Amino acid sequence: MSEWWTCLEEETRQQVDEYVLCDRMLMAVKAVWEALRPLGLGLREAEQVVYARYEFFGDRVRRRQPDPLDVGSLAARAASHPGRVVAVEAVWDGDTVHDWFVVLVAVLDDPSGEGHLATVHRRAGGPPPGTAADEAGRALARYLEVPFHFASPDVPDDEAPRRRTVHGPHDG
Repeated sequence: MSEWWTCLEEETRQQVDEYVLCDRMLMAVKAVWEALRPLGLGLREAEQVVYARYEFFGDRVRRRQPDPLDVGSLAARAASHPGRVVAVEAVWDGDTVHDWFVVLVAVLDDPSGEGHLATVHRRAGGPPPGTAADEAGRALARYLEVPFHFASPDVPDDEAPRRRTVHGPHDG
């Protein structure tokens, strides 16, 4: 067990465990980091503390259902964002709990920005997250008749160029 875990107050430990058991990893990391940052804990160490709790609880963690990747569900989520969808993009991300995963986003214009569509984790018996996200993103982009961008579908790369750095907001 992490030495940092023993530095947390009991109330914070209970809150972190509740977050972990509900698979709310970011909330758990935030609680650990905010409580121990004054003592010199960094964000990476906070993730490691939470990862240790995930390992401790194992199968007792109530994992959230994966985001649906069918065109209908993704199109409905895209339509729920303010602004016009001008592209669909897939971006790698990762953390110590979930390893590498891909985030599908709708690139929006007027107002400019992006909206979350789905997070694609490794699924047991399924294709790698890059392949699944590439297929789902391309299908949605065809359906919406907008461009699709995924700079690195085969190799996790959270520093790959984003669409708006490769194309302008109105470019194809």
